[in-house]
Amino acid sequence: MTQPPSSSALDEETARAELYGVIAELFYVPSRTELLAQLRVAATEAPAAGGFLEEPWRQLVGVAREMDDAAIQKEHDALFGGVGKPEVYAFASHFISGFLNEKPLAKLREDLHALGLTRDATLMSETEDHISYVCEVMRFLIAGDDVSVSNLTQQAKFFAAHIQPWVPAFCDAVQANPRARFYAALAELTRSLVSVESQAFDLMA
Repeated sequence: MTQPPSSSALDEETARAELYGVIAELFYVPSRTELLAQLRVAATEAPAAGGFLEEPWRQLVGVAREMDDAAIQKEHDALFGGVGKPEVYAFASHFISGFLNEKPLAKLREDLHALGLTRDATLMSETEDHISYVCEVMRFLIAGDDVSVSNLTQQAKFFAAHIQPWVPAFCDAVQANPRARFYAALAELTRSLVSVESQAFDLMA
């Protein structure tokens, strides 16, 4: 988690998986002390200059260093929590269909079933179309041991169906909220990752 993407193919894949994992956890459980502590001491310069993710990563690390754990948790609760309607929805169905628990969620569940994946309700109470869940699935598809499931073809299919159509709009909504500071930086990193991934998958097509 503490290293920005590097130039070797193996390291790049590891960095991709870890970045998806970090984004997933920060959008879901930001208050884990160990993760935020790691983030604050993370390297902010990529081994090769000019990396597209280097600046948004540096910005996120910088904001994390300026805010304490309680402030980050408070911001998370203000944006995504609360009683009733949150200020920012973190679900694909909302951004794609305008409603929660709609066809995008049903389609996602079909695709997860085909991959042999299910949500563990004891670990995550939110539905599978939460930003954290789909990022965690991408991490699995990059870093998993079963190459029949965790491969570039499956990554490209899942990304195109369940991340690319809505995550940029979600990032827009986060950054438009005046309460967002840490999460504005995280949204920018997420947007940049989606942009890089979109270009890479387009080259595969």
